[in-house]
Amino acid sequence: MAAGPGSAAGGASHVTSPPGEPSLPLKVADLQTGARSCKGLSVSLDSYPPWGFPLECCRNEWGPCDSISGARVLLTGASTGIGEQMAYHYSRFGAEIVLTARRGTLLQKVMEKCLQLGAKKVFYIQADMSSPQAPEEVVHFALQKLGGLDHLVLNHIGGTPFRMWDGDVEHTRWLMQVNFLSYVALASAALPILAESKGSLIVVSSLTGKISTPFTTSYSATKFALDGFFSSLRHELAMQKQDVCITLCILGLIDTEMALEKTRDKVYMSAYPVAEAALTIIKGGATRAREVFYPWWLELLCCLRDWFPDQRDVVIQSFYNYTSV
Repeated sequence: MAAGPGSAAGGASHVTSPPGEPSLPLKVADLQTGARSCKGLSVSLDSYPPWGFPLECCRNEWGPCDSISGARVLLTGASTGIGEQMAYHYSRFGAEIVLTARRGTLLQKVMEKCLQLGAKKVFYIQADMSSPQAPEEVVHFALQKLGGLDHLVLNHIGGTPFRMWDGDVEHTRWLMQVNFLSYVALASAALPILAESKGSLIVVSSLTGKISTPFTTSYSATKFALDGFFSSLRHELAMQKQDVCITLCILGLIDTEMALEKTRDKVYMSAYPVAEAALTIIKGGATRAREVFYPWWLELLCCLRDWFPDQRDVVIQSFYNYTSV
């Protein structure tokens, strides 16, 4: 429910490289390691690295190792939060991954941990999705490094204030570019490749893209737009008999550092574990689900949203503290 992390300032078409490195439009780096199988993996919480936990990642009832091991994944918004945890889960399953986000120094740290966790290949490309050119360049880089694509995970978001609408139309325009238009551009660039591989397009959204909530006017608009575009695209792909799965992921309040900071003293509800949310998203994409809800009860809430609108709005507002905004 909370707005995502990041700065609300618009980004330039090019990004700067870390000190001592040449300046490039997009900062890229790559490492490779031998394949590691996660079949039969048994890890205790005590022995697991401090940046994540396994959540029984190789449970027999799902069997994700067979479906994700060796899969070619492009993951956006991978430097922190849910994207970071997804990167670690994909690595445990032995995927080949391209990571992208705005902050290259954080991406490099995530990449190194991914290699330790068992990713077959890991590459990263630093890119700012407020630049209209970035999506096509990122997809091109991923295809160059991986030779194809099986999963495109759209997860990045632009920072936005968690407060009453203040009339800032320019910020809404910028946020639409980052949270919506770049998703459309990334998906459009990758669709021909996903059609060849019969792959999956995984779109990370929010309850605020299904049910309107206070203090998220611009953010909610971008998430509703995702639902509208990708649900319509799902129809068109089915009509064209293109075997590309679109999984829309509806998340509630997740205990990322930024979400907790934005909602502290403003929202009366519990936040759910980020690593479990990340695993739920991956599971949804791997099983080619139409929609994924985390926590699970959000699906019931969405089913009931139009039955009693007045009562619904009263209940929603009761979870928010207006006086602290």
